[in-house]
Amino acid sequence: MNMWSRHFRWLSTSVATNRKNNMGWWDHVQPAPKDPITSVTQAFLSDPTPFKLNLGVGAYRDDKGKPVTLECVRRAAEKISDCEILESTKATTKSKFVQDCVKLAYGNDSSVVREGRFAGVPALSGTGACRLFAEFQRRFYPNSQMFLPMPTWSNHHDIWRDSQVCTRTYHYYDPDTKGLRFEALVNDIKNAPDCSFFLLHPCAHNPTGVDPNYEQWKEISHIFKIKNHFPFFDMAYQGIASGDVERDATAIRIFLEDGHLLGCAQSFSKNMGLYEHRVGCVSSETSRPLVFFLETSIVSRDDKQATAIKSQLQRIVRAMYSSSPVHGPLLVSTILNDADLKALWEEEVKVMVDRLISMRITLRQTLEELNSSSSWERITKQVGMFYFSGLSPEEVNQLQRDFHIYMTNDGRISMAGVTRSNVDYLASAIHEVTSVNNSNCIDSKHFEFVV
Repeated sequence: MNMWSRHFRWLSTSVATNRKNNMGWWDHVQPAPKDPITSVTQAFLSDPTPFKLNLGVGAYRDDKGKPVTLECVRRAAEKISDCEILESTKATTKSKFVQDCVKLAYGNDSSVVREGRFAGVPALSGTGACRLFAEFQRRFYPNSQMFLPMPTWSNHHDIWRDSQVCTRTYHYYDPDTKGLRFEALVNDIKNAPDCSFFLLHPCAHNPTGVDPNYEQWKEISHIFKIKNHFPFFDMAYQGIASGDVERDATAIRIFLEDGHLLGCAQSFSKNMGLYEHRVGCVSSETSRPLVFFLETSIVSRDDKQATAIKSQLQRIVRAMYSSSPVHGPLLVSTILNDADLKALWEEEVKVMVDRLISMRITLRQTLEELNSSSSWERITKQVGMFYFSGLSPEEVNQLQRDFHIYMTNDGRISMAGVTRSNVDYLASAIHEVTSVNNSNCIDSKHFEFVV
C-alpha cells in the first residue's frame, strides 16, 4: 500500500468517525418562523388552483401580472455591454454610483453634494443598506435604540434586532381612520429621549401607503431639531408615491434645509425594477455638530469626518460581504448620467404609478358599486405600491381559503398584483368577506375570474 492509499484510507475513516460523533450538533435547531411576506408567495405557489391572486409581492407587475424590465434598463444594458470592467476601475464605478445616489436623494443643487459633505457606500439593496447603518449605529452608539413607526416593513425589526440594537415603536397609523395619527406621532417624537435615532419612510410608507404632507414634514423636522434626534430615511420607493422622483424626495430635502445630519438608505429594486440586482446605497450627511447619547458629541470637520465615517462603513462591508457587485450600480449610473435615459426612466416611473393609481380608482369604484357597507375612500387616498386595507386576519384567511387570494396577514394588498382582468373578482371577494352577514363558507365558483 503506497503513501497516497494509506492517506486516503485514514481520511475516509476520519470523516466517517466525525460524522458519527457530530450527528447531534444541530439537533437543537428548530425551523425558523415563517417570514410574513415571503411566506405569502410560498403559499401561493403551493396552491394548485389555476385561478389565484398573489397580492403579497412587493415588486411592480404590468397589467398582465408579469414582471417588467424597463426600457431604460434595456438600453443601459446595451450601452455597457461592451464595457470591460477592470479591477482598477471598480472603485471608481462604485464611487460614481454613490455620488449619483446622493444627487438623486439630496438634489443636484444641494450644498451637501457640492461640498462633498457626505459619506456613502454601495449596499446590497435597501435591506443591505439598512443593515449597514444598524451595524454602524451599534458600533458607535451601543446604548442607543432605533425608533420604528408602527407599523413598518416587518424586516426592519429583524435587521436592527440581528444587529443587537434595541427597537422601540412610535405611533404612525390610525386603524380607525386608516390615516396618519399625526398628533400621537408628534407626541412620541417629543417624549422620546433627546438624541434618539428614528427611522422614517420619506415616501410611499410600507405597508400603509400613508405619508405626512409637506406641512407635517416641516413640523416633524422642527421637533427633531429641538430634540436633536437623528433621522434615518429608508427610501425604497422614490418616484413610486407620486410618479415624480424629485417630489418624492421632499421629506429628505426639508430635513437638509433645516440643517439636520441624517442617514439615508436607497434602493433601486422597485423604481428601476432591479430587484434581483440588489442595488442600494447607504449615505450620511456630515456637516455640523451633533450631540448623541451619553453627552458624547461628534463635531463635524467636513471632508475629514466624511472620510472617517466612510472608512468605518467600508470596514463593516469588508467583514459582512467584502464587496458589492458592479453591474447593477453601473446600470443605475448609466441611466442617471444620460439625459435621454434618465428622462425615459422618469417617464416609465410615471407610467407605473399611473397604472397603480388607475387600479386604486377601479377597485374603489367597483366596491362602491356593490353597495358595500364599508368605506373605501382610503384606497385612493393612500399612495405607492400598497393598499393597507384594514382587513382582519380572519378576513384575510377567508380570502385565501375561499377565493385563493393571497396577501400578508395584516391586510396589505400589493396594488401591483391588481389588473384589469382580476379587479372585479378581487372587489367581489372583498365585498363578500366584509359583508356583515357573510356565511363564512363561500363558493368562489359563483364569482367570475377573467383571464
